[in-house]
Amino acid sequence: MKKLILIAVFLFATNVITFAQKIGYVDTEYILSKIPEYKTAQTELDNISIQWQKEIEAKYTEIDKMNKAYEAEQILLTDDMKSKREKDIASKENEVKDLQKQRFGIDGELFKKRQSLVKPIQDKVYNAIKAIAEKGAYSIIFDKASDITMLYSSPKLDKSDAVLKQLGLLKK
Repeated sequence: MKKLILIAVFLFATNVITFAQKIGYVDTEYILSKIPEYKTAQTELDNISIQWQKEIEAKYTEIDKMNKAYEAEQILLTDDMKSKREKDIASKENEVKDLQKQRFGIDGELFKKRQSLVKPIQDKVYNAIKAIAEKGAYSIIFDKASDITMLYSSPKLDKSDAVLKQLGLLKK
């Protein structure tokens, strides 16, 4: 609700200050869904993610087996043997957690791969939006796909197809 009020106040203030400004919006989800390179990049990222997730799950299954074997044999083990097994299990758990961070963490391999595959496409889309905004003298272009809530938008303000034309993906 606060977002809606803030947006309304912002739009009202913008209109009061300069009512001659042009506003438009794009739907980046729609635009990206029409770009073949983006679909290919997403498929590649999904495949890598699934492969890495399976690898991690296999390692957790192995740790689970180690735990069950330890619990079953615990009575027969000496204190030194128990300690060694517990350390081995803890070490294996730490290895898997580190691998998980390395692959899926904030600066992990998946993030870097996404940056290398998707960012150039996003930059291309941004540059097309910028060119359309400058050519059409738009002061503001919103992204319908982001967190900004648009309760109503006139289809004539939608510049998504113009961006696709600019990118050469739709006929002019």
